[in-house]
Amino acid sequence: MYIASERALKECVVLDGDAVAQVENAFGELQRGNATVPPILMIPVPEQHGEVDVKTAYIPGLEYFAVKVASGFFTNRQLGLPSASGLMLLISTQTGFPEAVLLDNGYLTQVRTGAAGAVAARYLAPERTETVGIIGSGTQARFQLRALSLVRKLDRVLVYSAYDEGGLRAYVEEMQSELGVTVEAVDTPEQVVRSSSVVVSTTPAREPVIKAEWLHPGLHITAMGSDTEEKQELEAECLAKADLVVSDLKTQGFRLGELRSAKAAGVLDESSPVVQLGELVLGEHPGRSSQEQITICDLTGVGVQDTAIALEAYRRVVARGTASLIDE
Repeated sequence: MYIASERALKECVVLDGDAVAQVENAFGELQRGNATVPPILMIPVPEQHGEVDVKTAYIPGLEYFAVKVASGFFTNRQLGLPSASGLMLLISTQTGFPEAVLLDNGYLTQVRTGAAGAVAARYLAPERTETVGIIGSGTQARFQLRALSLVRKLDRVLVYSAYDEGGLRAYVEEMQSELGVTVEAVDTPEQVVRSSSVVVSTTPAREPVIKAEWLHPGLHITAMGSDTEEKQELEAECLAKADLVVSDLKTQGFRLGELRSAKAAGVLDESSPVVQLGELVLGEHPGRSSQEQITICDLTGVGVQDTAIALEAYRRVVARGTASLIDE
């Protein structure tokens, strides 16, 4: 069995075109019905505003599938620790034996979530994206901006964060230097939404951060923060105002995502014309069909993404010889 450390994985795996392609292909397999995705196992730890999620997916034809354990403990900031952690276990589809333990500390989840954002933007973001908005200034806010830069030309970025000003300043300086674009901090999420053609929300919000009255023609929103029953980033009416609503997995979205909040408000239900991301990947739906449409993508994180990125990571660390082989 191979064991790969966080350092080895970060040396070999980055959010690049290959990683996006693997995740995009996985959404295609999901849409074809060529994937078994069990419901997410979520263990809440409310005393620490924390949760531990277990996600997996089996895709026939692949040598391995991943079982991922990921945690998010949002009081960790008070301890000077990242809020996210976790690991992935790669299991042989031939024998059921563990093949590798990827001690990524949540890094691969960040990569595959960013990759899903790139896939969503590829099919839904307007071709002209003069101004991009990011809500949140944490790790995933960084990955989502990197993801956008892979599929769209960025000129100007507006960012809002409800957390400490030091973290926001660090985000502005880091992303401006890394991507070579103008990054500006603003005082309200309304400024972000009204001034941007693409907005990505990356928060653990328990109540809406984005209001329907701020939406405007030509806007695309990717909301990826709502992945449990308690979270919500978008006012439910946002989904009613959208011309096109897309989900990574509808059944999961109606259980955990912005679709759930919209259903609770009577805005949408399971019969509403919500498109799955895999339909765009396979060409079964055109995605954005005009520059003036308002589009929303609700990302809750699907196990096929974890299997896809774990396999890509495994191949890379083995090829480079940076994983340890345990043969006892």
